Amino acid sequence: METANSMPAAIESPEVELLPPMLAALPDPQGVSVCPRRARWQLDLLLLALECVDLNASELMLQVLRDLQLQVMIPNRVIFWQIRCTNPFRQVTQRTPLPLAETKALTAVVVQVARRQTAILRHLLLVLDQLQAQNLPPETYAPLAEYLDRFRRHFRKRMNLQRSGLFLYKNNQALNELALKLLAQLLLCAGTKGMERLWFSLFDGEVS
Repeated sequence: METANSMPAAIESPEVELLPPMLAALPDPQGVSVCPRRARWQLDLLLLALECVDLNASELMLQVLRDLQLQVMIPNRVIFWQIRCTNPFRQVTQRTPLPLAETKALTAVVVQVARRQTAILRHLLLVLDQLQAQNLPPETYAPLAEYLDRFRRHFRKRMNLQRSGLFLYKNNQALNELALKLLAQLLLCAGTKGMERLWFSLFDGEVS
């Protein structure tokens, strides 16, 4: 692992010749050879939100890698962490380009973990709608307050708030809005065609 000021080091994941069928169905965007920085940021955010919805989500992500037989690309916890650290806005970041194969694996993990949390995601968003209809803040409902508190703490611990693009998130309200937006995105990911929907959204504006 390297810091933003040191030389890049390759992520030591095995070379993949054949993708599992689930991932092979996701097309490589024309003109895109590696994962764009915005997509790396977005995937890491979705994974972070999942961790804040469910305290056991980190272990569940590793279980999903095993269940989907994606360990050929992401064999262990360390590699998984290194890949997430290709998010350019992290405190500790990897400058190594993220191959599309590993990007597809992360996409599959987000979708599969979100599907396993569909009930809680739908419940939190339903309560949120009810609170907003009554002009009440989301913190009125304890599980939402706990989710927002965890998200703010994890975000500020892991992300580099000195980056100009993140100045906004020194404000609690802005972070709360981001956290709630991610809940809605995760529920979409959990639905029918969720993986394809997420995959194509990662490359909006990136395809030449």
